[in-house]
Amino acid sequence: MDDTSAAAAAPGIDPSVAHPARRYNYWLGGKDHFAADRASGDELEKHFPKVRDGAIANRALLQRATRFLAAEAGIRQFLDIGTGLPTADNTHEVAQRHAPDSRIVYVDNDPLVMVHARALLNSSPEGRTAYIEADLNDPESILADPILSETLDLTEPVGLMLIAVLHFIHGDGAAKPIVGRLLDALPSGSYLVATHATSDFGTPEQQALYRRLVEAGRSDVWTRPRDEFAALFDGLEIIDPGVVPASEWRPDPGTAIPDRSDINVWTAVGRKP
Repeated sequence: MDDTSAAAAAPGIDPSVAHPARRYNYWLGGKDHFAADRASGDELEKHFPKVRDGAIANRALLQRATRFLAAEAGIRQFLDIGTGLPTADNTHEVAQRHAPDSRIVYVDNDPLVMVHARALLNSSPEGRTAYIEADLNDPESILADPILSETLDLTEPVGLMLIAVLHFIHGDGAAKPIVGRLLDALPSGSYLVATHATSDFGTPEQQALYRRLVEAGRSDVWTRPRDEFAALFDGLEIIDPGVVPASEWRPDPGTAIPDRSDINVWTAVGRKP
């Protein structure tokens, strides 16, 4: 991508500062990233050579979980926070393929994501797709945005998608109250789908390196162990196969399952009773 033209298309962004959505797009083979995003991605990949594999597995999980919600669980409304830049088979494309009347609200805090979303994420004629520029750290602003209430009926079940976004909330225990506030706003029968980076499968040397990178400000990912991730689903009915790495959640038949240390992403789906 031409950094100058992209920046001009989305006033307010700083191309010199890496952003997780654009770095993720880089790892997925997309074209919407700046030099700073590529440098950040390359540095993390240098230290953790399988990080790109984890990103790809995470994206595939989003598609499988969305298919489950739309095709099996009967969900017709989705709140996807931390959307990221559009690539193939986004949430609304998968959902509307199985249920054309599905309605989706995308939320992201990167203005560049919103520019591309509004241009590329077109709904089916029967459904609807809308976009909110907001930050997961401020769930009240998301819930209060009129676009949300105009697009989704919060008296009916919603699929809350928190895919590879919670690990940008730093601090032990910091993610749970945010997830809890969002779930409190959703009715019985709603689902939470979440993925989260973890250091659980790394060697002691890799775990120590990761801590040093975070402390030095060279990584913006705050990994969480299994128990803290699983606690995000307290009070929910966990769908089989439970809390597992992204590649092990209902893999498509014939799919090779990589080693857990190659993925380093916890996944779970839970239903609000």
